[in-house]
Amino acid sequence: MNVLPKGVRHIPGHLSRDEQVALVDAVREVVAAAPLYRPEMPRTGKPLSVRMTNCGELGWVTDRSGYRYQPVHPVTRTPWPAIPPKLLEIWQELAAYDHPPQACLVNFYEDTAKMGLHQDKDETDLSAPVVSVSLGDDCLFRVGETTRGGRTTSIRLHSGDVVVLGGEGRLAYHGVDRIYPATSTLLKKGGRINLTLRRVTAA
Repeated sequence: MNVLPKGVRHIPGHLSRDEQVALVDAVREVVAAAPLYRPEMPRTGKPLSVRMTNCGELGWVTDRSGYRYQPVHPVTRTPWPAIPPKLLEIWQELAAYDHPPQACLVNFYEDTAKMGLHQDKDETDLSAPVVSVSLGDDCLFRVGETTRGGRTTSIRLHSGDVVVLGGEGRLAYHGVDRIYPATSTLLKKGGRINLTLRRVTAA
């Protein structure tokens, strides 16, 4: 059995199939208002392998100018749509934090997409956890310590799983090493959606 770093929780099967279907429908409404786009790495402009968008009062973006949160979509320049109620409910259930999330990053992983080890540290309020919801195909999720190069643990995440990074694990390095294609029938054309709820500013 894999032992996760302190402060990192994996809640397998937290969402029923019906809840997953309803949440995918809600995400489609978000994407209709704030289309998925291909973000770029700071300085180099290298495109990420995931497509992304956001919902909430703030959205996380990356481009040649750097990593940051902003209130508008970088392509359409319109405000982000609201966070779906079901995601707010998940936050209330699992975050153990008194204030609501301000941002939900939506990442869409195609079959060959991955995400290198990184920390979520662009937020002012690091006392709030990061709550991550998986929908669609399985992925190999890797999580480490709060310093780069430390011990890492890998777990396979399934559709409906939730991961919480809080407390001592709030700044744990984490990433996605691979997607397992055709392991879920939730998304008609396959792939994986990851929804990451964050509190950005101090309450």
